[in-house]
Amino acid sequence: MCFIYLDSNKKKAHSFYMFSQRLNDLHPYVPGEQPKDREYIKLNANENPYPPPESVAGAVTELLQNDRKKFALYPDPDANDLRIAIADMLNKTGGCLNNPDTSILSDSITADMIFCGNGSDEVLSFVFYAFFGSNLPVVFPEFTYSFYPVYAGYYNIPTRKVPMNNDWSLNIDLLLDAVNGTGLYSDKGESSGLIFANPNAPTSLALTRQQVRNILDKYPRDKVLVIDEAYVDFGQESVLSLVNDYKNLVVIRTFSKSLCFAGMRLGYLVADKDVTSRIFTVKNSFNHFPVDVLAATAGVAACKNITYYVSITQQITKTREWFIHSLRKENWIIPDSQTNFVLCKKSGLQGDFIYQKIKEHGILVRYFATPGINDCVRVSIGTQEQMEKLANIMNSI
Repeated sequence: MCFIYLDSNKKKAHSFYMFSQRLNDLHPYVPGEQPKDREYIKLNANENPYPPPESVAGAVTELLQNDRKKFALYPDPDANDLRIAIADMLNKTGGCLNNPDTSILSDSITADMIFCGNGSDEVLSFVFYAFFGSNLPVVFPEFTYSFYPVYAGYYNIPTRKVPMNNDWSLNIDLLLDAVNGTGLYSDKGESSGLIFANPNAPTSLALTRQQVRNILDKYPRDKVLVIDEAYVDFGQESVLSLVNDYKNLVVIRTFSKSLCFAGMRLGYLVADKDVTSRIFTVKNSFNHFPVDVLAATAGVAACKNITYYVSITQQITKTREWFIHSLRKENWIIPDSQTNFVLCKKSGLQGDFIYQKIKEHGILVRYFATPGINDCVRVSIGTQEQMEKLANIMNSI
């Protein structure tokens, strides 16, 4: 932005640029539509349709009523109680609420392997800063979480987007070539590392734990592989059990989806303790107290109520399968989702047209104008009643 001003004698005009070039180069993330003009059923932001359990609200209420002094004091900068609670929850579930298995992790996740932040987006920001340099590109799939290129731009990190298979699954061989600067990328040089969501967004598909292990076996040990497991609780298995075998694996998790915390903002990562310690270095150079006392209190309470969260997660996946089956009968094309959303398209219809028709009935879904998925809409899974209403609308288009 250029400002023009006159000197004190009002005879000569001068100009100056108030904002930095790096600000002018930013391309901010665009979240799902937040309506203000009317009440909509929101199925556009992958939020959980159910509230957290009463025990979470009770823990916050007790803090408000009986320990108000904590609001006047800084919180624990390392969120130690929360990290202990998260480790316990992960070990008891195997890292997947939809398919809990206490034998998967066997208490292998410890608190010193965990870093907590103000939402997983802040954690991702620290990860980009710590592991991906400005001299080599970061690699990610062509279609994945759209905040990755935003952070790359924020830190002036070049990017390398890798095409996907025709069925929207990840092309593992091509990703590895892009990381190593081999094959089709032999003239591009190496990269600073790889990041992708698993299950992926917005495609909803997931690699198995064994497929991720296969990637790690071929992956350079001097680069970090970041797996974003924001949606893994709605799938079948986590890759957390690989962390102790591969020191360069970093797993990002969030409370926003399966733990009903989108409004609270709480995320974390799990990695080798020496890797995690480097993220603390970044945090302490930026924001010494990222997790506030309310979020930490609520988070600990949530981790202690596994039974409730297993129940609602399994209900969401049950509703998801019903919804997919209902739409496929009417020729909608939908991948086999491992998330709390589905990607839908129908021959002859454009995504923006589908989005508008659904919105006319008071329901919001997500439309991406990105070529390659602009004939699709992404639909978050709500309650059974909400999805039955939406299925009737979509099958009438």
